[in-house]
Amino acid sequence: MIKIVVDVFSGDNPLDLIKGTADAVEKYGDVHIIMPGDPAYLEKELNKYSYDRSRLEILPALEIIENNESPTMAIRQKKNSTLVRGATLLRDSADVGGMISAGSTGAILCCGIFIVGRIRGIERPALAPVLPTADGGSVCLIDCGANAECRPQYLSQFALLGTGMMRSVCGVENPRVALVNMGVEDHKGSILTVEAAKMISRMPVNFVGNMEAREALSGNYDVLVCDGFVGNVLLKSIEGTAKLTAGKIREAAARLAPAGSDLGYLDEAIQETMSTLDYESNGGAWLLGCNKPIEKIHGAANAHTIPCAVGQMRSMILADMVGGINAQLKELSHRN
Repeated sequence: MIKIVVDVFSGDNPLDLIKGTADAVEKYGDVHIIMPGDPAYLEKELNKYSYDRSRLEILPALEIIENNESPTMAIRQKKNSTLVRGATLLRDSADVGGMISAGSTGAILCCGIFIVGRIRGIERPALAPVLPTADGGSVCLIDCGANAECRPQYLSQFALLGTGMMRSVCGVENPRVALVNMGVEDHKGSILTVEAAKMISRMPVNFVGNMEAREALSGNYDVLVCDGFVGNVLLKSIEGTAKLTAGKIREAAARLAPAGSDLGYLDEAIQETMSTLDYESNGGAWLLGCNKPIEKIHGAANAHTIPCAVGQMRSMILADMVGGINAQLKELSHRN
């Protein structure tokens, strides 16, 4: 049985996430979910839904870490919070494979570092969403917001983490790793990117050099490495541009189509395309670099998000991504 902690109370819509958790239990027959929270409240809400009750247990936790709290102070002071209780169980229980949370990014990062712990050889965990590409594949963007200030060695480690992610979860045998930059030439970029490129070239990864942001979803790369500031701006620019483009296409089609035309098919096509970039349909971002898998879903996630996220976490645990990264780090140490 695959055991997964699901923290629903740190998000904006806990009632929706409770329903989604019950749905996830029904969808995956080999998954056992542990929900931290107020037992009386959870039992009352869960009684509204039909699911296999033997595969969903409640972990008592009566506090919630809010988004406006200092992450470090919150995890120290709120030992009975849903996030801290979940992370502690993840650390201490060998049979618990991973954790999903809609909580504060900063608090999840602190739990990953100070409670669950980092993989030996990784200095900073990083957030890594998997995005769709033009050729029907996927690309891992790392980091997308956990580390706004980075050192070159952090970026080189992100390359390793992203490679492990794409190999184990997405089945890419030899992921092409690129460094997000302002040009493809070796001399382009900041002191950070120039030094990072040198370090990445010495890692046990398939480094193909610099790339420009407009090529992010081209399908020419499998892992995009950058600091958290650049990655966050890139990710939100992609989301915003997609929404703008969809709106412009609808507007132009309505204006140019012959009178009386049925444009229902166009709306369906746009919705299908947009769903590939929609956080509600695509789970969340991985906090890579911790001793066990942690998935950060959007604070505004809804009931549909949880089964998607549980499915992703299930794949991550079955693929033993953390074990794969440890093997790569051993390979690197043998080289050096």
